[in-house]
Amino acid sequence: MRISPRTVRQIDSPIGTAYALVDRRGRERDLLDLAQAAPQYPTAPEVVEHIVAVARHANGGGYVEIAGLPHLREAFATELRGAYRGQVRGEQVLVTAGCNQAFCLVTSALAEPGDEVVLTLPYYFNHDMWLRLNGLVPVYLDPGPDLLPTAAAAEAVITPRTRALVLVSPGNPSGVTVGPDRIASLAEVARRHDIALILDETYRSFRDTEEPAHPLFADPDWPRTLVSLHSFSKDFAIPGYRVGAVVASEKLVREVMKLLDCVAICAPRIGQEAAWAGLTLAQRWRRERAREVAEKRHWFTAAMADRPGGFELLSAGGFFGWVRHPFAGRAVEDVVRELAVRYDTLVIPGTAFLPDDRGTFRVSFSNVDRAALTDFAGRLAAAGTFRPQPD
Repeated sequence: MRISPRTVRQIDSPIGTAYALVDRRGRERDLLDLAQAAPQYPTAPEVVEHIVAVARHANGGGYVEIAGLPHLREAFATELRGAYRGQVRGEQVLVTAGCNQAFCLVTSALAEPGDEVVLTLPYYFNHDMWLRLNGLVPVYLDPGPDLLPTAAAAEAVITPRTRALVLVSPGNPSGVTVGPDRIASLAEVARRHDIALILDETYRSFRDTEEPAHPLFADPDWPRTLVSLHSFSKDFAIPGYRVGAVVASEKLVREVMKLLDCVAICAPRIGQEAAWAGLTLAQRWRRERAREVAEKRHWFTAAMADRPGGFELLSAGGFFGWVRHPFAGRAVEDVVRELAVRYDTLVIPGTAFLPDDRGTFRVSFSNVDRAALTDFAGRLAAAGTFRPQPD
């Protein structure tokens, strides 16, 4: 018997593709890696001490409840009540093996093949990939030059087959942070059409304010519309522990639990314990890391202010910057390849996050220092003087 996999009409992992450029060549200078945003620093000592104790426990490697450890669910609900000045209960929290899994399970629970899900451009590439892999139809909301989606733009793309409107804020890849009033207006559109607003809040701790990211949790009727997705990976430097969360109505939580039971049974215990320790023991450490990222964001925007080499910073926030190259008519994949091969600088082409080429690429600035960001601007300035000819 010959097993033939079906052909998937989708790109390979953009991260893996970017690193393949580097693997195929030697370098004359240090690689400036601005491709990935996973924290490179160790997690908080308090978290490490707690998970060591858990690992030594007699049942430290055992299963947990499908919905997650009760003490983590309640601790996270408590934090959300404070951070959003709203109403969230532990029963409305479901713990997942990362925010990617949260998105996959939620969209699988809300939609079936042929249904539509609206993604705001530029989208997070795994969102688009998952929808296509599962026969769901991504519909693109183009927010225009300022990259801020409007209620009118959302209205224009919703059809009777639409099941959800997806928004990532702060954005990955754009870094754009959508304001509370704008998020509320998009939620009103979703409510009016009786669809879900799936709000990916992975980078919520890395905004330029400690004010609530949105007012939706203050509305007692929020579970009717809002599905809020979260990650503990960036907050506590535990990406490999795979722990995230869905915050939604108890009804949706029950449906997602059925899928989680089939896929993973439960999120890993060790990751859940690490998230709990971070929430309860390492908040000061968490705030310090957020301040460090904010400083890097300031350095990055300052380095890009004069448009080195003609490269224009369109937006920055969270861990990311969204940059447009100056080579009219040149495919962005070629520009990104040239930056990697000739200038030892690794970024992700915008075509990983868009249905077409708009001459943009993503820069992840969270893992480098001020000197590296200044160096990046210098490399762009040099690249701008080299005008490659189209193949």
